Amino acid sequence: MVLKEDLEKSGRFNIVSKDNGVPVVAFSLTDRSQYDEYKISEMLRHGWIVPAYPMPPAAQHINVLRVVIRAEFSCTLVERLVYDIYNVVHELEKMHSPTIPNNFKEEKKMLVKSEVKKSAMDAEKEVIVEESNKRKKIMAA
Repeated sequence: MVLKEDLEKSGRFNIVSKDNGVPVVAFSLTDRSQYDEYKISEMLRHGWIVPAYPMPPAAQHINVLRVVIRAEFSCTLVERLVYDIYNVVHELEKMHSPTIPNNFKEEKKMLVKSEVKKSAMDAEKEVIVEESNKRKKIMAA
């Protein structure tokens, strides 16, 4: 099956369904740390109905996405579905990856410069206070 092979090739999905019997491809995410099967199902709803389900009680910690392969489900439709699944995963990864603003380097430089200026000003103040204290001691003597 093209769908099963393409999903396996991505490395992002585990195929749960068997090759024999009902024409269904059930698959789960290999990594659920950033998003889950329900989010993929939700985002695919703009063109596909790919429900997400928990497995039966003995394995209910595993969620699966399920695609029923009907007779009229052509290779072109499979390719479109795989393309859309990859796009959804890509969008989800972009949403959950830490983003660095374009001007991050400039902001960091400004922060470092202000810290240096602050330190230099503090040092000057300390010198002035010390000199002032010395003068006071000399005048008091």
